[in-house]
Amino acid sequence: MQIPSRFSIAIHICLCLEFFNEDSEFNANTNKTHCKKMTSEALADSVGVNSVIIRNILAQLKSAGLINVARGSGGSVLSKKPQEISLLDIFNAVQSMGGKETNGKNRLFKFHANPNTLCPLGKNIHLILDSSFEEAQIALESYLSKVKLSDLLKKLQNLPL
Repeated sequence: MQIPSRFSIAIHICLCLEFFNEDSEFNANTNKTHCKKMTSEALADSVGVNSVIIRNILAQLKSAGLINVARGSGGSVLSKKPQEISLLDIFNAVQSMGGKETNGKNRLFKFHANPNTLCPLGKNIHLILDSSFEEAQIALESYLSKVKLSDLLKKLQNLPL
């Protein structure tokens, strides 16, 4: 099983928006020579994907209230502090794994559409798997909610740039 790359791309984008923003907390004590306006083209260059993909993900992040996007080539910035944005926030902004539950939550696991209800296993497959899938979902969400964008930026500060 693999979570689509939209998630890692969205994290990369959010990290870029803080790292390259001269007004960010991350750059408070830096010489700011690396700072630049983060347009979709600049983000695409860092991420290594087409700028259309970047713009689609930016739209999702904006819709979730995680970033602000200026029209034209105005660039993008985080709308919250990095310590207020969890990986779960980013995950929920860009993922639509198996569809949405009635509560609007992204489902990590999607069931096959038509189990045979005449088969003893097929008619009970949800009863067999639902609780295991739910526990896995809860564990993932719990972990992602604890990891903040600021935690990843701290890791970045300890790396050679």
